[in-house]
Amino acid sequence: MQKIASTFIKYIDLALLENWSVQSLLDAQFNYSNKYKLARIGDFLLKSRNVIDIEDDKVYNRVTIKINNNGVVRRDTEKGANIGTKKQYLAKEGQFIISKIDARNGAFGIIPKELDQAIVTNDFPLFDVKIDKINPQFLLLITTTKVFIKFAQSCSSGTTNRQRMDIDMFLNQKIPLPTLEEQNQIVYNYFDKINQAQSLSTQASDLKEEIEQYLFNSLGLIKVKCKTKKKTGLQLVNFIEVQEWGLDKILSFSNKSSSKYPLVSIEEQPLLALSLFRGKSPKYKIGTTSFILNQKCNRWNNIDLSFVKSVDKVWLDSTDVDNLTKEGDVLINSTGEGTIGRASFITKDFEGLLYDSHLLLLRFNRTLFNPELFVEIFNSEYGQNQVNDIKSAQATKQTELGVSNLKKIKFPIPEDIAIQNAIVTNIKALRISQIKYLKQSVFLTEKAEQEFEKEIFN
Repeated sequence: MQKIASTFIKYIDLALLENWSVQSLLDAQFNYSNKYKLARIGDFLLKSRNVIDIEDDKVYNRVTIKINNNGVVRRDTEKGANIGTKKQYLAKEGQFIISKIDARNGAFGIIPKELDQAIVTNDFPLFDVKIDKINPQFLLLITTTKVFIKFAQSCSSGTTNRQRMDIDMFLNQKIPLPTLEEQNQIVYNYFDKINQAQSLSTQASDLKEEIEQYLFNSLGLIKVKCKTKKKTGLQLVNFIEVQEWGLDKILSFSNKSSSKYPLVSIEEQPLLALSLFRGKSPKYKIGTTSFILNQKCNRWNNIDLSFVKSVDKVWLDSTDVDNLTKEGDVLINSTGEGTIGRASFITKDFEGLLYDSHLLLLRFNRTLFNPELFVEIFNSEYGQNQVNDIKSAQATKQTELGVSNLKKIKFPIPEDIAIQNAIVTNIKALRISQIKYLKQSVFLTEKAEQEFEKEIFN
């Protein structure tokens, strides 16, 4: 008879028995490095009990904590008369703070200078840190590792969306405690890479702005730096500019102009497009090697195949080949808040793919218009403002761009295809540098996290 593996009996040293919760005991195996001694978190955190009475005539900053070590930020500013809980805790710069509800998602943080004297409820316990024993940033880095967050999940209980961490279990948990000098060095090494990553990310953002400004200058468009107030009173619009009835739609189109080239749309010049159609409603089938693109796959001028869904192969093979993606096509998301309006140029690597009914495929006459230039225009502030103006809101709160609406989008088009190609070539050169900065930023961020975890865990 085959021997059954010992999967039902687990052993734990009595010295490690902090509580009688089976889940907590099993999940709290951190596999810490044996380079450093362990210390109880509660030995260097002191619960703050600075309770104040909220006064109706005073204005208070309120705090929230972003998950996954993304900072402690101002939730809002509110007058005391509008605050229901009249007894709250006063925060102090440098204090360690926990969200009981979101600790299972890594909601730990340190009160920044700008939130000194802010207020929090009992769901956000505050702690004074004994800085002669531990660097607060070192503590924060440990508590926001994936391993520690798993522990936080194990000692959170309650209904699915309102689980609260057991603070006593948190304080009784032990973590590695290098000397203060070693902690400072570990923290410095981590943030040195993070700061480099943020600098590269900023350079990438600046380059993105430079690309869009170059696009606007090349096409004679004006970049709106801030939204102006709507004009009031009598306004006149040329009848020739009216594409559909509706005050907002008429005025939004009247504000589009180029100082260099005429504005056109596919509706006005149908010869620009060889084809424009919506994707197919899929026949899904689990476990096949055939798949279909959906709007999650279509990013900002990038196709991500990690979001595809498998479909019936026989159904897919019956699809008209002309409907599959071809090099030079443009794929556009047509529905959904947050996804509508994203456009991608189809390269040779993504030919022969089918896309679902939430996507539109636009196939240009490439002797008249460079589709890569269209994608740059469409994904820019200029194009996205038109998407927001033209999309129709449904009763279900679903938004829809649609074939007919897409045909109404106006864009400036140099008649000389050589000018179009030159603009695209210059943008591509800038885009290569932007992508390089982004990749380096991600690499340094991941390296900082990996090196920290390697220092703390086996």
